[in-house]
Amino acid sequence: MLCRTASNLFWMGRHLERAETAARLLDVGQRITLLPNTEAGYQNEWNSLLQASGTSALFADKYGEITQEKIEEFIFFDRDNPSSVVSCIEKAREAGRIVRTALTSQVWDALNVSYQELRKIEKTPRSRIDTANLTDFTTGHTSTVRGAINATQLRNDGWHFMNLGYGLERADATARLLDVKYFVLLPRIEFVGSGLDTYQWQVILRALSAHRAYHWAYGGDITAGRVADFLILNGESPRSLITSLYEGVWHLEGLAKRYGDKAPTTARDKSREVLEALQARDIDAIFDEGLHEFLSWFIAEIGVISMRVHEDYLLGGS
Repeated sequence: MLCRTASNLFWMGRHLERAETAARLLDVGQRITLLPNTEAGYQNEWNSLLQASGTSALFADKYGEITQEKIEEFIFFDRDNPSSVVSCIEKAREAGRIVRTALTSQVWDALNVSYQELRKIEKTPRSRIDTANLTDFTTGHTSTVRGAINATQLRNDGWHFMNLGYGLERADATARLLDVKYFVLLPRIEFVGSGLDTYQWQVILRALSAHRAYHWAYGGDITAGRVADFLILNGESPRSLITSLYEGVWHLEGLAKRYGDKAPTTARDKSREVLEALQARDIDAIFDEGLHEFLSWFIAEIGVISMRVHEDYLLGGS
């Protein structure tokens, strides 16, 4: 496959998943602000989302003071924010347009409809837009595109590149959403184990559409250890770090098999290494290490894998 085609398919998957993550961040913020937990009130919760997404400096430069309206504009609509929903869906649609002949009509239609519907929302007065509807719109349309990909695309190298993009981005996103909770939203040790602590873990589960699945897996009690285990190490959890990384490894293995002896292996080898390191941990060891420290390590490792995918497959003018 041509490098530029592989790159566009890979980034189409990443940008669709990134748009969904931005929408889920909005959902986290809206739910958390229902129960202010610090003297700073809601500003602390919204600022935590900016920190987790790595866009706090960009927001501060453009908007200054934090308000819910400014945060919603920045995370959903702002084209100056490369991780906003609008930016990501536009980039995904443009990548799909460039490689239109590599997509089935169902995938292209789902992608194009998402983009056209998004433009209608942009024209709607902000006072008439509900944050929950923005999240539902994004997750619904990105799920439709993903479903069309897996229902209609050939299981060829293009399919592997799209799903590799999804898997790596989802691993990064789940880690960042977890980091919102433990690194920022629980600033004082006396909150650990409190009703506030439990409420915040529920928010993370709901934002990841994982609340019911968690209860199926662990029963009724919500604890930090169980939620973290579910979202990090549980291979049955579809958005867990280990599931997302395993899928990334699987697609890199698929590409290696398709390309045979000529296949580069640095990204595959690195992803295997990180997966093995993850499999060797248990949740107690992760908490002993420090959840934020572990998540920072994992996010950095996903960045290295992504860089090696770029070097292995996406460079070149062909």
